[in-house]
Amino acid sequence: MTKHKPSIVIIEDHPLVLNALASFFNETGRWQLAGTASSLDEAKELLPVKSFPDILLLDIQLEDSLGLNIIPWLKGQLKQSESLPVIAVYSAYDDFVHVSAALGMGVKVYMCKRRSVNELEQALFKALKGESFIDETVQTKLDSVTNIFNLLTKREAQILTLVNSGLSDKQIAQKLGISPRTVQNIVYCIFDKTGIRSRVELQKL
Repeated sequence: MTKHKPSIVIIEDHPLVLNALASFFNETGRWQLAGTASSLDEAKELLPVKSFPDILLLDIQLEDSLGLNIIPWLKGQLKQSESLPVIAVYSAYDDFVHVSAALGMGVKVYMCKRRSVNELEQALFKALKGESFIDETVQTKLDSVTNIFNLLTKREAQILTLVNSGLSDKQIAQKLGISPRTVQNIVYCIFDKTGIRSRVELQKL
C-alpha cells in the first residue's frame, strides 16, 4: 500500500527562495508538490483547479499584495464539506504586528527564514498532526510584547498597535479622531512605562 504523501503549494515571490523551496519539497520524496505561485493572482488561478493541498506555505510580503490575503479568499471558496489547508508562513518578518496578524487569521506554523528548510519541514509535519508551531524567536517577542501590553491602558495599547503598523502621529490622530499632540503625549507615556526610548524601537516590537 502506497503511503500518502502530503501535498503542498508554495506562494513566494522571490525566485531564488521559491526555486529552493520547490526543489527541496520535490526531491525529498516525502511530499507531493502540488504547485507554486509567485503572486496572489497566480495562486488564485492555481488553487481552484486542483483540490486544496494539505499545506499552503506562503510568504507574508508579496509584490502584489500581502500573502495573508489568500486566507479570506480561500474561505470564500470553501464548500460545506471542505476545510482550510494547514496555513504555514515562512517569512523574514518577526515583528509583533505581522506575527499576531498571521496567527489571528489561523496560521498554524510561523517560521522565520533564518531557519533551515529542514526545520521548516519538521514544523509542517507537526502541523499535519494537529499541532501549532511558532518560531521560538517569534514566541519570545510575542511574550515580551504581551507583557508590555499588560502595562498599558486600553488607549495606549491601541496607539502602540498603530505605531507598530507604521502610521505617523498625524495618521493615528485622524484614525482615532484625536489631536496629533494627544497622540504624542500618549506615545511619551508608552516610553515611560516600557523603558523604550524611540519610535523605531516601538516599531520593531
